[in-house]
Amino acid sequence: MKIPVEDRDQRVQASLRKIESPFAVDPELCLYSPQDNYDSLEHPRIAEWLDFVKDEYVPDLPAGNRHVLLFLPCTKTKPYPFSTEHQAINQRLLDTGFAPTGRHYLPQELQARLEDGFSPEVLNLSPLANAAGTVIHRMVISEPMAVVPYEHIVEFKGKPSPAVAYDDPGLFENRGNAVSPWRADSTAVQVSANRWKWGDQERRHYVLMHNVMADIVAQVVGRIGGRYDDIISWVAPGLTHRSFVIARDERAANKVVARRKVDGGWMPLGGANDHLPDDRRIECLPTIEQCKDAAARLARRLGVDAKQANAVYARGGANATPLALPELLDVLVERLTREELRKAS
Repeated sequence: MKIPVEDRDQRVQASLRKIESPFAVDPELCLYSPQDNYDSLEHPRIAEWLDFVKDEYVPDLPAGNRHVLLFLPCTKTKPYPFSTEHQAINQRLLDTGFAPTGRHYLPQELQARLEDGFSPEVLNLSPLANAAGTVIHRMVISEPMAVVPYEHIVEFKGKPSPAVAYDDPGLFENRGNAVSPWRADSTAVQVSANRWKWGDQERRHYVLMHNVMADIVAQVVGRIGGRYDDIISWVAPGLTHRSFVIARDERAANKVVARRKVDGGWMPLGGANDHLPDDRRIECLPTIEQCKDAAARLARRLGVDAKQANAVYARGGANATPLALPELLDVLVERLTREELRKAS
């Protein structure tokens, strides 16, 4: 029996629910496959954005004793700070003593919809600073936009930012539906009612898009990275966002593949760190060992066995990701304040 194929209009309807009012999805920026992603590089809104971050963007950083560029992952919920994951991360930074340095907020109606336990300041887009003079400037690693400075999540150059108008699950092969079967160049094979296996064209365009994103991240960091004392990415091991960052010599330790098989040959994957000098390399956290330790501490906190703890860990405790768990956020906070503690001792 032939399995019905979901069409693009059905996928767009699902994408509409990922964008929080007062923002709305641009159907042209709904990218469901690697081919969609690669084509999006020529879309006027995306092309203009990429030119902006590569060539024009300059961060406006407040004075401080130490400046940290902190990369966070993009999220299916837009705008990113309203996602469960970013709310948890930002709330932990606030609880640690960091505070916004300006009054650049997401719209008031989003603040009104925050769940109990979250401060309105989690939706502040300004850099954060603490009493010791450490300034944290947040950016988001995103496909197809490479990097999104927090202060430009909503607008840039006096116009709406595409960061609150897109949906892009198209590079996440393990989800099983990162395909566009309605495209003439689709080579994906349907293996069940809602799962597909990538073909050569999906794998080829994944590598092409991946390496463009890595190159743009490197261009941005290479141009503005000298303004920071530390450059850190807080992205989960094994996922595409980390693959955009790490160099070939880091991939084995991170259990991230270095190439993809296409048409009987191999296409290499490169990360931003391949293009950056040692003093500008992006430090990727948490490490695999830190994740294992966090899962063990989670089991102790919950009083459950490892199997039960791993199930909670995988969900991030609240339909987020492990990056939002207190046990892993301990790692982030320790890294962000390590220099302060060193100087204090």
